[in-house]
Amino acid sequence: MTALSLAGPVILASGWLRLLIAFLAGAASTLAFAPLNVWPALFLTLPVLVWLIDGVKATGWRGLRAAFAAGWWFGFGFFVAGVWWIGAAFLVDARTFGWLLPFAITGLPAYLAAFTGAGAAVAWLGWSAGPLRVVTFAAALSASEWLRGQVLTGFPWNAFGYALTAPLPLAQGAALAGIWGLTLLATLVFTAPALFADGLRRGLAATALALAALTVLAWWGTARLEGTPGGMVAGVQLRIMQPDIPEDDNFAYGARTPITSKYIRLSQSRGGLDGITYLIWPESAFPFYLVREPDALGAIAAMLPADTTLITGAARPAGDRRHAYNSIYAFGRDGPVTAVYDKVHLVPFGEYLPLETVLTGLGLTQLAGTPGGFVAGTQRPTVALPRRDVPAAANPPIRSFTTMLPLICYEAIFPHAAVADGSERPQWLLNLTNDAWFGNTPGPFQHLAQARVRAIERGLPLVRAANTGISAVVDPLGRVIASLPLGYEGVLDSGLPEPAPVTL
Repeated sequence: MTALSLAGPVILASGWLRLLIAFLAGAASTLAFAPLNVWPALFLTLPVLVWLIDGVKATGWRGLRAAFAAGWWFGFGFFVAGVWWIGAAFLVDARTFGWLLPFAITGLPAYLAAFTGAGAAVAWLGWSAGPLRVVTFAAALSASEWLRGQVLTGFPWNAFGYALTAPLPLAQGAALAGIWGLTLLATLVFTAPALFADGLRRGLAATALALAALTVLAWWGTARLEGTPGGMVAGVQLRIMQPDIPEDDNFAYGARTPITSKYIRLSQSRGGLDGITYLIWPESAFPFYLVREPDALGAIAAMLPADTTLITGAARPAGDRRHAYNSIYAFGRDGPVTAVYDKVHLVPFGEYLPLETVLTGLGLTQLAGTPGGFVAGTQRPTVALPRRDVPAAANPPIRSFTTMLPLICYEAIFPHAAVADGSERPQWLLNLTNDAWFGNTPGPFQHLAQARVRAIERGLPLVRAANTGISAVVDPLGRVIASLPLGYEGVLDSGLPEPAPVTL
């Protein structure tokens, strides 16, 4: 069998067979992402989309539609297989939202696939018979992936560049060009075998060039990993509390006392909090407004040593009394709140309803269960947190605080969200999340994998507290130095890794 004969049936396919091939190739592409991370699978699947565009023989609008259809069906398969787990959120309150499950697991992929279709259509407009069509395809698909991360608040989940972040040496490329630079590289590299359709020699040459590019990146990444010292910040000891509370219990006001008691018990489960600088609880930790529950505040304050700061997620009432903020609080034993961050990038339909007046009139509500839904914060500040005093003889002098940039839930998948308002660079990133909505599915694994790339992009350690997991401490080169598995109840103690030099 010649190399051309491998591509021939795909190029010549027509009708529903053509669309089925696109769908199956897209679905198989999800093997490259967490939790499986079989990233070489894209060497087999992305060339299929190139061959399908090769097979478009029509001209004008008919050709454009055919290219779009190939890309759309590829994207539809990719997103159905890649984000089906979102449907689990609709089963938390199945009596209210269960009927929306089929629409969620097909409607969102159908929308996201439009970007893949647009990328294929734009690529077709500049198509040529030679090897440059691979470059055209990579540029168009990468641009459509970037747009997917921006339009209508964006959803850059499983951008193709993440396939190059499972091997840690390759992931270091994020420090050079970010996830969008890696996406361009990934689409170039993984589509190289498509040139086998042009003949064995050209296919071998293109694939060898692609493997050489990966080899150079892996060499550089390995050198960066080995050449970057990995120390810990002086005067800081972390404790992350992972309560593993089912989502259907999380919004039950009647559970406020047992939930608070559980948090306190777990937080003290290793002989108390002496020596702990930052005690960290996950997103939306309480089924009530914490600032309006003096009994809970009193119990928490009594637990905290004088030099321990609690950082916790909690809903915060908005000024209009109808909505709330999804917030992070930091406070110590004496009670005054030292910092508040209100989530800026909210989840459409999860935390708020677009076109709220129209959709509420149809009987729809947002999934999060907060009356009125959440409203967005307006600033993304760097937060200063106190830490233990370090001997004055330290050289250079040690500041008596650390600076942290908060990210709530899926804010950690947006590269621009990991940059604070203003010019000060934080010392670490904090991601509080609640992935209990999605159970034991690929979702929490993919979420951690993408949050980890923010650490590499910024050269900053990432501390992650998740209700049901996966909680983790990630160093600025993306190494997970400590973690708690999904579905585990317990605490995680760790130092805070030092930041790396500023990345490109």
